Amino acid sequence: MTAALRLLAAAAFAALVSLASPAAHAQFAPSPSAAEIPVAELPPEARKTLALIKKRGPFPYAKDGAVFGNREGHLPKQKRGYYREYTVKTPGERTRGARRIVAGRGGEYWYTEDHYASFRRIRE
Repeated sequence: MTAALRLLAAAAFAALVSLASPAAHAQFAPSPSAAEIPVAELPPEARKTLALIKKRGPFPYAKDGAVFGNREGHLPKQKRGYYREYTVKTPGERTRGARRIVAGRGGEYWYTEDHYASFRRIRE
């Protein structure tokens, strides 16, 4: 391999490593307004789930209220047990589907419609 090819390969590798770093992902974070959703814009099923959370049930799914570990790191970092997850029914879906509301102990709520790939904070 020539020196020029080695230099090109090293530059390409460095670029890939920088794209995989958490700092590189921060530049793609949505603006704060895009990362929120007003309660009125939630699907009706999510509004119903939010109301159940606030009155502490009863919940239709056995896993509702389970600890959400935030392994993906999309929500603010907190100690384990801070977040709890609740299913948002998806019309026509036979399983729990992908939609959830995650509740924080501090009274904040987050909505995901893509099974934790992204979140929007619920604005009340």
